[in-house]
Amino acid sequence: MTLTVLYTSDVHGNVLPKLYGNNEKAELGLAKYASAVKRKRLQNNPLIVIDNGDLIQGTPLMTHYVKEHQEKENPMVGIMNRINIDAGVIGNHEFNFGKKVLQQAVEASNYPWLSANIVDAVTKEPKFGPPYIIKTLDQGIKIAIVGVTTHYIPNWEAPKHIEGIDFLDAYSTLKHWVNVIKEEENPDLLIACYHGGLEKDPVTGEATEALTGENQGYKMCTEIKGIDILLTGHQHRTFVEKINGTLVLQPGSSCQFYGEVTVTFAKQERKWKPIHKEGKLHSLEQIEADDEILSYIETLETSTQRWLDKPIGYVNGDMTITDPFQARVRKHPFIEFIHKVQMEASGADISVASLLNNHSAGFSSVVTMRDIVSNYMYPNTLVVLELTGKDIKEALEKSAEYFVLDNDGEIAVNPVFAKPKPQHYNYDMWEGIEYEIRVSEPFGSRVRHITYHGKPLKEDQTYHVVLNNYRASGGGNFKMFQQKPIVKEIQKDMVELIREYFEKYETVTATVHENFAVKK
Repeated sequence: MTLTVLYTSDVHGNVLPKLYGNNEKAELGLAKYASAVKRKRLQNNPLIVIDNGDLIQGTPLMTHYVKEHQEKENPMVGIMNRINIDAGVIGNHEFNFGKKVLQQAVEASNYPWLSANIVDAVTKEPKFGPPYIIKTLDQGIKIAIVGVTTHYIPNWEAPKHIEGIDFLDAYSTLKHWVNVIKEEENPDLLIACYHGGLEKDPVTGEATEALTGENQGYKMCTEIKGIDILLTGHQHRTFVEKINGTLVLQPGSSCQFYGEVTVTFAKQERKWKPIHKEGKLHSLEQIEADDEILSYIETLETSTQRWLDKPIGYVNGDMTITDPFQARVRKHPFIEFIHKVQMEASGADISVASLLNNHSAGFSSVVTMRDIVSNYMYPNTLVVLELTGKDIKEALEKSAEYFVLDNDGEIAVNPVFAKPKPQHYNYDMWEGIEYEIRVSEPFGSRVRHITYHGKPLKEDQTYHVVLNNYRASGGGNFKMFQQKPIVKEIQKDMVELIREYFEKYETVTATVHENFAVKK
């Protein structure tokens, strides 16, 4: 007897095989995945299909649905119903649109949402669904599926979105329920679904991030007995590994890949035993989108496209980007605009921002929603941290590592920021302070002449700084930001904040305040 498990994680609202910034074709989305699942069902072997969270937020399609069509069925749930999945898990981004949208999604689902550690603050009972389910296959093979979610959500989410909800420690909760399941259910296979990732390298066991508790997958594998398979997500990584005998997968994001696990059972001493486990990740390239899903989403997609093409604001001057490298070595009006949005939304007078990739074109004279999502493609929210002058200096030095001198002695991009994975978003530009970067100097000694309001930055003085939530959590190896006092969190994502800025001012003027210089 062989069981197949298929799963997605961090789909983030991606249905159609396209990129909304330019409508170009992309090898991703639930419409393609639906075809893959249908093919697998034709094989007539036992099949379990799971989604591991961060399903309902992340694309203009879902933003438009929430703003204009919320009275209709949540399209992501409608699609999962049609795919006929067996279980879902609550992800942290499920809360971004508020409790009402999440509750509607749960109620519309033909499948249970598992998240044993998200509980009612009063009753302490699981809030959105059972902690686990049991699936019984032919010949009586018993499969237990338990779900937990990163408990770090209160560090990111707007308080009103999680009012009345407690987030219990994911590791401790999973350990409890694994023991309960083993004692009360005695399953032949136990699958743990965790909307969270690994805090350590799966091969070496070395810590790969600060041990905040946001990701606990490695600890789950090494310290909880009885987990046969751990399905992870949240970090948007792609891997298949074994840790302490537990098969662990993570399939990236945006439904570019899906995970497949095959488990072969044999009967030993009157009990079915999993004698072989194998995991794979599959790309959705060369798979045609499913006609049923395309038909289902057509009306909402048409409405979304009209919304994306509607002008929402105007630019007086030039915010277009023709050379992304030059937009990083000298202050560019588009970057200054992003700073203005962040500073107005937060009230902070120091701002940190990046040019997120080398495809960003900036804004022309007429700005549409499509322009916004093509330039700001990540669902970042904002955080105001209290930082010392020393923290700021260390962060500037970290960003200064983006540059090197090439063989001709000219300023160039450090190759580690370009290959094997482009990481141009890990170079920050600052507003509200003045500074200079000297590329010829060694790492750690490149930044000089840092001033704030015309006076030298003081290492022991504290300053309020607005930056996106990814960077505030230390993303990009900016460890100096980790565990710093949080002054304020702005839980609207940057796409929404940019849209609101244009709604308020309608026409914005391209300006440049030359507050930094990158020199040899």
